[in-house]
Amino acid sequence: MVRKSRGILVTGGGTFLGDNVAAALLAEGSKVSMLVRPGGEDKLGPLAQQTRWSTADVWSPASLRGKARNHSAVVHTVGSLIADPSRGLSFERLNFVSARNVANMCVSDGVERMILISGVSAPWVSPAYIRSKREAESYLNRIGLKALIVRAPLLYIPGQRRPLFYRAISFLGALPLLSWLYPGRIAPIPIDILARGVALIAISEAKIGQIYYARDLRRLVRQGTELSLPVRLDSRATEDDSPFDSLDEELPFGWSPADEKP
Repeated sequence: MVRKSRGILVTGGGTFLGDNVAAALLAEGSKVSMLVRPGGEDKLGPLAQQTRWSTADVWSPASLRGKARNHSAVVHTVGSLIADPSRGLSFERLNFVSARNVANMCVSDGVERMILISGVSAPWVSPAYIRSKREAESYLNRIGLKALIVRAPLLYIPGQRRPLFYRAISFLGALPLLSWLYPGRIAPIPIDILARGVALIAISEAKIGQIYYARDLRRLVRQGTELSLPVRLDSRATEDDSPFDSLDEELPFGWSPADEKP
């Protein structure tokens, strides 16, 4: 892999997924900037000292203006598997609108490469969630961004208790033969595999337009340098945590927007 020298901007600072991706990038020696939801600065922990961060609301295009300048790529981690239409939190708003705004920021700030954390279709994943993610993928291609898509399965924290069904699927999906078939795409994977794979994609001259699945992330991590994360991220949820900050059997995508209806 040919590595880029300019910094990487990660959306979703202060969230489970965003923080793990940022930590993996730091471990690879990358300069990392983070976008943090206003009021979420305290959740950055050690990353506040090891990254450049600024506040922005991905549902407010004005607050994103200029945030991506002088970066080689943007990794967009914001979204959710959980919708709440009564609060105006539709799948489209959570997953498509946030990605659209970040993509437009990339265009206006001269960033050509955007890595979108998308989702893989599986029997236990809402079809409406997948449609909103595919809409986001399509938008990136329509506006001419050099997009790299990571269709992630469900994530889990190693050592954390999980239902037997998901443990069995993860085991089968990691087997050498099955890992290249459908079970390998949909089987839940550890958060560190996703974070490290995304970091390697972000800092490399990866093939534009490529779609990465779980098996590709595992291959990249095997081929890459073994990482030792420079910060310890506390995966234990507290009663004050957002429900999107540390989900076990669901993709722990960060931020939900403000309560007002769109």
